[in-house]
Amino acid sequence: MRNGRSDLLTFDLGSQRCAVALADVVEVVRMVAMAHLPGAPALVEGMINLRGRVVPVLDLRARFGLGTKAIELSDHLIIARARSRLVAIRVDGARALVTVGAGDIEAAESTGAAVAGVAKLPDGLVLIHDLATFLSAAEGERLDAAVGAAGHGR
Repeated sequence: MRNGRSDLLTFDLGSQRCAVALADVVEVVRMVAMAHLPGAPALVEGMINLRGRVVPVLDLRARFGLGTKAIELSDHLIIARARSRLVAIRVDGARALVTVGAGDIEAAESTGAAVAGVAKLPDGLVLIHDLATFLSAAEGERLDAAVGAAGHGR
């Protein structure tokens, strides 16, 4: 947040329009081959090789009960930081960068876990995901162990 304003990257996830804080985003890439990540929590869709680094792909659809969707070449991966962990989230498509005033964001208290808030934009509402709280502590530990094992198994 800068000067009471938040920069967000918006994206489509099914019929939902969502966002993450731009400060957490590293890059957006087109969908690439994804492999299974043994031992990872159920909320991890798989893993990708991003320039030699094992990066887990988090499944936002599963966390929010949106059902599964087959992987499509038109999907995007948002590579982002979730605390000290580099993660990817598969989305139907990255949309736009937007700047939202603090008065246009409703706090997360009424929206649930892993959600930072809801932004009110001129063309509708956008659910802002909080990647830092997406995984529980236990899920984070299991993910770290699974990524560590995958990274050493090369």
